[in-house]
Amino acid sequence: MEARTHALLTEYKLAPPLLARFENGLLYRFAPGRQWVDALPMDSSEELARKDKLVKALHRSLADLGQTQYQNSKNFVLGHCDLLSGNVIIPENPDISQAELNQQISFIDYEFAMPCPAAFDIANHFSEWGGFECDYTLLPTQAVRRAFIEQYLQSYTLHAEKGRSPVVVSAEALSDEVNTYRGIPGLYWGLHALIEIKITHVDFDWASYAERRLAEYWAWRGEVDGTRAEEGREMPLRERRWTRGT
Repeated sequence: MEARTHALLTEYKLAPPLLARFENGLLYRFAPGRQWVDALPMDSSEELARKDKLVKALHRSLADLGQTQYQNSKNFVLGHCDLLSGNVIIPENPDISQAELNQQISFIDYEFAMPCPAAFDIANHFSEWGGFECDYTLLPTQAVRRAFIEQYLQSYTLHAEKGRSPVVVSAEALSDEVNTYRGIPGLYWGLHALIEIKITHVDFDWASYAERRLAEYWAWRGEVDGTRAEEGREMPLRERRWTRGT
């Protein structure tokens, strides 16, 4: 998967030429420049400290997820990775049935699309239910998430490419995978928002948005490693909503 993706990007001059492929990795031409983490704000000692903290968090998360079965390329799909409500277009046609309407739903804005674990794309979609305001009371409960995942698996099997055996996974297993990824969108979009502060001309409060999204990651991390409970702090609203059954 990585080699095919790299070769395709090279074709469009978005990656350096691939020179060799080994059992444990790839060799491609050196690309001079800076890493994306260097685009994070670093104008003060506080921002430098935050950058170091976030880089460590990223490396820790990648290491944790890399030890799971979900990073197997067989579990990868072409993820949209930005399925907020504004990118799901439902036509207005009161004269057709719900089933027919479902066939006409469209998706737009694929600039963040990439091969990724299906569980990440779904977890990210669920996190977008709160909108830019991060209203966590709107996040789907366990029952709603389970119904969505069951429909997702049915649709995936229905639309699998001819001649390709669809990945066999139960709704329970995929729900567990999504739960594993539930804190990662906060880190992903928090880092994105911090970089946008430096490079964008869009009139949006990226700084506040970054803090809200990163808080989601730290809240999730506090539940995973047990530090929140050990310190006697109240469970954050987002985590409470995630654990709600119905």
